Amino acid sequence: MEVERVQAIASSSLTKDNIPTEFIRAEDEQPAMTTFHGPVPEIPVIDLNDHDQENVIRLIANAAEDWGIFQVVNHGIPSSLIQRLQQVGKQFFDLPQEEKELYAKPAGAQSIEGYGTKLAKDVQGKKNWVDHLFHRIWPPSCINYQFWPKNPPSYREVNEEYAQKMRGVAEKIFKWLSMGLGLEADVLKEGAGGEELEYLMKINYYPPCPRPDLTLGVSPHTDLSTLTILVPNEVPGLQVFKDGHWVDAQYIPGALIIHVGDQIEILSNGKYKAVLHRTTVDDKKTRMSWSVFLEPPGDFVVGPLPHLVDHQNPPKYKAKKFKDYSYCKLNKLPQ
Repeated sequence: MEVERVQAIASSSLTKDNIPTEFIRAEDEQPAMTTFHGPVPEIPVIDLNDHDQENVIRLIANAAEDWGIFQVVNHGIPSSLIQRLQQVGKQFFDLPQEEKELYAKPAGAQSIEGYGTKLAKDVQGKKNWVDHLFHRIWPPSCINYQFWPKNPPSYREVNEEYAQKMRGVAEKIFKWLSMGLGLEADVLKEGAGGEELEYLMKINYYPPCPRPDLTLGVSPHTDLSTLTILVPNEVPGLQVFKDGHWVDAQYIPGALIIHVGDQIEILSNGKYKAVLHRTTVDDKKTRMSWSVFLEPPGDFVVGPLPHLVDHQNPPKYKAKKFKDYSYCKLNKLPQ
């Protein structure tokens, strides 16, 4: 095993009052110094069962413009399925280390799929207090089952069922975001890849940390995706940068958290904002989250939608292949 996993570091650190220096953030990034504790507005919560569709469209568009993030309830994914998804994910991370390593991202692989620890390049060389499992769940032609755990045995069945339900939610969110821009219902999704959109599941596992005041689970970033649809466990940790402050996301059991990603910001020519967010960790409890990233195929070109660009509103972003955008972002290169 070449890479030391954070889960293993955590197991050996819990009796101590310190963590390895590569996990300690600069003071201006440390959660203890930078989390805002004053009165703050809550991330918008939207009921998808509201029969007034115009109201839903307005609420979603406002949230995407003002926050870049919102939570949805009554979304149509049964709570029992979400619980099963969380159960099989937790069971995977509870496996012996050598069994998890069977699904490790191969050294030198171009794909991000697999069990791993480090993802994006960090300019300061700092590490995040998190391990992850990444694999595509849709469309079937993109799935590589070598990265899907065979243990627990129900992992595949649960993830396939979740993928089907997730597609229904994503269709509705895309439709309403498109209509919120004054466009036909299918325009935004088609501009993002249409039926070729790829759904990537990422389970983040943030073990208990003896110094949560000094480190981050995930450092500040916006998502590469079009949309990210996330379900967390009950341990808080997601923070959003809003009006100059890092604010905590409220935990709502059964809700889905929707992030606007970079590609929707580009497609909307900046009207919708990709949310800057980060994750903190806990000293006693393991935080986990299940994120589904909706991404265009690598060769698909994403740029501002022609409907939204004119002499008064010139394009604010370059059109480029998604794989080129991803490469630049993950390697901290200019777009």
